[in-house]
Amino acid sequence: MKFFMKVIKKNQIIVYVVVLILMVAGYLNYTSYTEKQVALETAMQMESKDGVELADIGDATLVNSNDVTSLEGNDIQDTQETKETKEAQENKVIQDVQEIKETQENQETKEVQATQEVKETASNSTDDYFVQSKLERESMYSQMLETYENVLNSEHSLETQRQSATQEIEKINKTKNAIMICENLIKTKGFENSIIFVNGESVNVIIRADELKQEEIAQIQNIVSREIQSKIEDIHITNK
Repeated sequence: MKFFMKVIKKNQIIVYVVVLILMVAGYLNYTSYTEKQVALETAMQMESKDGVELADIGDATLVNSNDVTSLEGNDIQDTQETKETKEAQENKVIQDVQEIKETQENQETKEVQATQEVKETASNSTDDYFVQSKLERESMYSQMLETYENVLNSEHSLETQRQSATQEIEKINKTKNAIMICENLIKTKGFENSIIFVNGESVNVIIRADELKQEEIAQIQNIVSREIQSKIEDIHITNK
């Protein structure tokens, strides 16, 4: 009997312990659930309270980030466009300078060509003057010689007329020969073209030259005086 009583008491104690454990476990579960529920509600309240601000802040951050990206892109584009515009302007300036330079060079070339043409024209004109003048001088002497030869060959000419014609023919030939010698000697002094006109005692010498130095004039005077037998004061020298 006592044995059974001990067993029952022991079983009761075990039951009590089990019940106590279950109660403690249930309390702990309840407490944990309550804390979790309170934390969740608190979080939801905070989210509902500050949700707008958080969303706004997030939106503002996204907007600002896009704006910054957009501004940076615009700045890069503007910088690129500015660089391209500057390069285009520089190229335009270089092109304009090149065109001006080419225009100046063309103008200078044209001026040089025009000057050269004028010089050549003047040179040709001057050369033509000397050639034409010598032809005219030769024609004059030929006519004079022909006239005097007609006097010599005429049956109606007097003896005195024939003598005078002979003297004039000799004088003309002598003058022509002296002129030829003078012009050749003047050429050796560096003057390509010259022409000499003898009219009685006066001798006119025309030299192709831009200018004549005093020593050159003296050389020409000495040549003409010696070959044509004329006085220095009767020799007149000019340049053309």
